[in-house]
Amino acid sequence: MRGHCHCGAVHWESQAEAAWSCYCHCADCRRNCAAPVTAFFGLPHESVAWSGSEPQIYNSSTGVERLFCSACGTQMAYRTARDTVNIHMYTATLECPGELPPKFHVFHSDHVSWLELKDRLPRYGRGRDQDA
Repeated sequence: MRGHCHCGAVHWESQAEAAWSCYCHCADCRRNCAAPVTAFFGLPHESVAWSGSEPQIYNSSTGVERLFCSACGTQMAYRTARDTVNIHMYTATLECPGELPPKFHVFHSDHVSWLELKDRLPRYGRGRDQDA
């Protein structure tokens, strides 16, 4: 599995299987990506090898790091202290993003009202593990 930023300066590769894949509708992700929704998947932290330029890190809130390309601004990954197992990779950075479709929605309670995704995937008001 491989991916890169828009300009090609930052590349990543992993031999691991994705632990999960989802759409995120939270306000932070929407604002960070300037998009109504984004898609992520999880890979074990140690399984991701970066090459080319190192991604830059923006500490967006306590315990949260957002990795991006300093040349073109592409959002590459999200790390949170709440998930010590997986780094959250942006699906759009994949060389073949169509091969890893989302399996559920998180923070659906924050979704923008005019965006209507007509899939039958599970929708969680917050995180998948937070809606118990």
